[in-house]
Amino acid sequence: MRRLGLHPLENARTELPWFDLAGINDIAGESEGQGPDFTKALGDRDTARACVLLAHQPVQIHDAVKHGVDLQLSGHTHGGQLWPGNFIAAAANPTVAGLERYGDTQLYVSRGAGAWGPPTRVGAPSDITVIELASMEA
Repeated sequence: MRRLGLHPLENARTELPWFDLAGINDIAGESEGQGPDFTKALGDRDTARACVLLAHQPVQIHDAVKHGVDLQLSGHTHGGQLWPGNFIAAAANPTVAGLERYGDTQLYVSRGAGAWGPPTRVGAPSDITVIELASMEA
């Protein structure tokens, strides 16, 4: 990504004109010392500004709520993909697909366009989500 001129948000935040956009490292990076660091990404932000957090796994929603995030965007679950994975995904994640509210924080989980393991989906169609952000004050 860096060679393409893109700046990944690895436990980091950038202030855009109308809101903050933050990214948290995936939990899988903890074993290599590169796990999520919410304090580094969100600890000193102005909480009066709206904040969108990119977090691969939906289970990170509880830390997002503690840090006053307005919207967390996640994936990871593939919407359950197929039986019996749908039961495993539901047991391991607070939200498997779609939009839910946790306190003042909303969580949107995309099923994604691909598959994990076998290239098959049953009861969890692929999706590519377009998020349009709008201000209630605009």
